[in-house]
Amino acid sequence: MHRRRQPVAAAGRSVPHPRVPLSSIILDPWFYVAAVPAVLLLGLAKGGFSGIGIAATPLLALFLPPLEAAALLLPVLISQDMISLYVYRRHWDARSLKIMLPGALAGMGLAWWTASIVSDDVVRLIVGGVGVAFVLNVWLRPQLSPAKGSTAAGVFWGGVSGFTSFMTQGGGPPYQVYMLPQQLPKLVLVGTTTIFFAILNVLKIGPYILLGQFNTANLATSIALLPLAAAANLAGIWLIRRMPTALFYRIAYVLLFVVSLALVLQGLANILRGAN
Repeated sequence: MHRRRQPVAAAGRSVPHPRVPLSSIILDPWFYVAAVPAVLLLGLAKGGFSGIGIAATPLLALFLPPLEAAALLLPVLISQDMISLYVYRRHWDARSLKIMLPGALAGMGLAWWTASIVSDDVVRLIVGGVGVAFVLNVWLRPQLSPAKGSTAAGVFWGGVSGFTSFMTQGGGPPYQVYMLPQQLPKLVLVGTTTIFFAILNVLKIGPYILLGQFNTANLATSIALLPLAAAANLAGIWLIRRMPTALFYRIAYVLLFVVSLALVLQGLANILRGAN
């Protein structure tokens, strides 16, 4: 676990609080063993491989409380959003955004209100269970034609996505439950996803500040990770533009299943460990 470095007094004199951000960066090398893969996953997710980014917060949660880990990743996410918004600015589905965003805002409000009550592992079980059930249903049922989701379903899944995104940056699986069956053109799906979560990420700033989740060490560490975040994001964009649409959707479902199953197992393990 990393430790905050404190100013050291010399010759009985008080030492002013350091003003150089580098002095507050998390220095534990084991933290970066988790942080570097987490940022790479987020970059690929923002580039278009939606779903794999959900593993980022659990990785950092090995060293930080989950909500604090989510707050540390927020500046990284917003910087990646800016790149992806520019790249996919002409590719998005207005109908889906109009339906899902109101629900997402309500879900974020509920998450803010219950942040100190709801267990992180309960959130993991909800997110993971939804993702696993959805993918199994897709794989086991007869192949259906693309279908637009209903307004009620969009508001509901937008709400679940907003709630889990606020808690763990894990809004991908509920969001995809509504979006993937529509089988939108590849770039339209990626662009719509980018806009949806870019809006949510900006709206998290105020609540995270009020909940006391930002501190000097986390913000300085986020800034240090930004170059890696940008490089990973551009790599994801490059890969998505060269990948066939059918392969893209197959990978999306597999990634969603693997990550969701991992969340279920992690949540169950932590709950059982706490019960013993």
